[in-house]
Amino acid sequence: MRPVPNPIAAVLFDLDGTLVDSAPDLALAAERMRAARGLQPLPLDRYRPHASAGARGMLDIAFGITPEAPVYEAMKQEFLASYAQGLLDTTHCFDGVDLLLAALHRHSLPWGIVTNKVDRFTTPLVAGFPQLAAAGTVISGDTTPHAKPHPEPLLEAARRLAVAPTACLYIGDDERDIVAGREAGMYTVAASYGYLGVEGRVDHWGADAHIDSPADLLKLLGLP
Repeated sequence: MRPVPNPIAAVLFDLDGTLVDSAPDLALAAERMRAARGLQPLPLDRYRPHASAGARGMLDIAFGITPEAPVYEAMKQEFLASYAQGLLDTTHCFDGVDLLLAALHRHSLPWGIVTNKVDRFTTPLVAGFPQLAAAGTVISGDTTPHAKPHPEPLLEAARRLAVAPTACLYIGDDERDIVAGREAGMYTVAASYGYLGVEGRVDHWGADAHIDSPADLLKLLGLP
């Protein structure tokens, strides 16, 4: 683990799998599509590791289709419409997130959200949780011309918070989060309590540190 730079001027978070557990609602969106086609339900555990991949991951598990398939775009739009029906039905903040964000506020440490979720879903999701609505900036997947693993969304967040990228910490639960953070020159933290993808090997991502719960970030930052 590389020591955290001193001082850290801002903390940036991925959203799904880092601040909120949205896997159940994403899975339910796919399951509604399966039910409409008379298919038997699949367990949440099948979907969960793929939740950070959004529609692409859910459709792969539910129907075995990839973006190269001729029907993919139509299925994606159907999935997104299904997800929009219930994106706040069961989604919740991970245990410890409330205490973590309250501590950042108490120590006057700015924080923001950088997600690949498009604004159509990010805005209502963030608005649904008062503790998340306090974010200093929210960068969605379509805020800039590029999405993660490109560093531009993170650099835009740093600009909006008026802090140097090298003074930011970025935490996420997917390898592309770590790649984007590293390319942006930020201190990177892997959230090993999140979705992690199929392999789930955070030690292979090259993050500067990893944490097993949101509360561990306070320890990493040395905040009481």
